[in-house]
Formats: sequence, structure tokens, C-alpha cells
Amino acid sequence: MALVGALVLTGCAISHTDEIQMGAEYASELNRQLVFVQDPELNRYLTILGDSIARPADTRGFTWHFYLVDTKEVNAFALPAGYVYVTRGLVERTETLSQLAGAMGHEIAHVTRRHAAKQMERVQQANVGVTLACVLTGVCEHEAVRVGVEVGGAAVFANYSRDDESQADEDAVTNVVRVGISPRGIPELLSKLLAERTERPDALSAWFATHPTEEARITRTNQRIATLDPGTLARLTVDSPGFQRFRSRLLGTSTTAGAAREDRD
Repeated sequence: MALVGALVLTGCAISHTDEIQMGAEYASELNRQLVFVQDPELNRYLTILGDSIARPADTRGFTWHFYLVDTKEVNAFALPAGYVYVTRGLVERTETLSQLAGAMGHEIAHVTRRHAAKQMERVQQANVGVTLACVLTGVCEHEAVRVGVEVGGAAVFANYSRDDESQADEDAVTNVVRVGISPRGIPELLSKLLAERTERPDALSAWFATHPTEEARITRTNQRIATLDPGTLARLTVDSPGFQRFRSRLLGTSTTAGAAREDRD
């Protein structure tokens, strides 16, 4: 983490090379804290889907990494330079390929727009200290993904502004349409999560801590979709057998964290 501390202390703008190193360093630390789904087939599907969306959107030649975090918590977040994390809980909430692709297209947009890197340029040294303590010492007394939320939510990698979220939503539409996937899954998933929050607010605390979702975002995204050619929209993929096999396989596996708790009990 020496690079990150030096950048904050000196107030230097983050170069392309610095951004790559920063993302790699944070991912290395974060990956020691998180528990991942250990199923090659599931990870392969997520990587192929993520790469198919990210490659056309990426103009800076990042090496993209996609991780399936093994927790029932609902969240997705990204680190600079192409590290994208999606939780089991979020995948389980999705019902179609377009919904999962939309969520991934949104996180990819945060990377390509440099939102996370720009926040690092603005963040105060004290906030970084709290964040690093959370990651490096495990003082965050939550499930593994909550550590990720602290990295993403404690003023460094998430808690994006409404403008950032709007930009990421707009780019997500472009990102999925570009690869032949319907963008309608983006407002569908947001609406689904908002509806669930009214019934089970605690279950979605991680998502709403890092994604300030409101009805206005859904409205704006639908307005953006309405500007697309209806004929083009009708030809885009909403769902696929491959996605349904992926989701069914995930639903058929138990969480590593859950198994570990059962072993201790």
C-alpha cells in the first residue's frame, strides 16, 4: 500500500501506471479478506461475461479480473484498473442475463470513467487510514464482504456521487447494448432491489451503502433506453440458457462461509 499512501500524502494526480499499481495493491489486500466461490465453471462464466462487456468499453488496455464473492450479502463493486467483484447474493437476486450484465456493465463503467481513481485523488489522509485499518487489521466486525464494502464505501472506492452513478448507469446501457444484451435489465434489477429494501432493509444494506439507488435513477435509465431504436432493442438478448445454468448451479451450491460456520458449531 506504499503507493497509495504516497499519492495521498503528496496530492499527486494518479497516472495510468499508478492506477494499475494501485488497483493491483488494493485487490491483493482485499482478496486476502474475501471468500470466493470455488467453482471453476461458475468463475469461468462470470469472467467470460465480464470480459465480453469490458473489452469493448476499455480504451486503456487494462487486464480485467472478475470475482464471485461467496456471501449472501447483495453487492457489486470495482477497484481501479479493472477489478470487479460480484456477490453470490446479487447473482441470486438476478433473474435474467440482462440483469446481471447490467450490474456488471455499471461497475465496469466506474472503472472506465476513472470514478474510483478520481476519488482517491480527493480523499483525505485520515479516511484512507481508516480504510486501510479495516482491510489490513480486520477491525471491521462483519462478514467478509463487509470488508469489501469498507474498502468500497469508506470514501475511497464507492459511495459515488449521484453524477457518478448516473454516468455509470448511462454507460452501462451503452456497454450491454454494444455486446447485444438488452439494457432493460438495468432498471429491472434496480426496481427489484428497491422493492426488496422496503420489506428487508437489512438484507440490502451493503448494496445501498455503495449504490445510492433511488427512483430517479430508474427513471433516467428508462429515458435513456427509450432513445434507442425500437427495432434494435427488440433484437437484443434478454436471457440465455447459459445464464440460467450458471444461476442454477450457483443456487445449488452452499456458501463456503456457511459451511465454515457449520463446521465450527
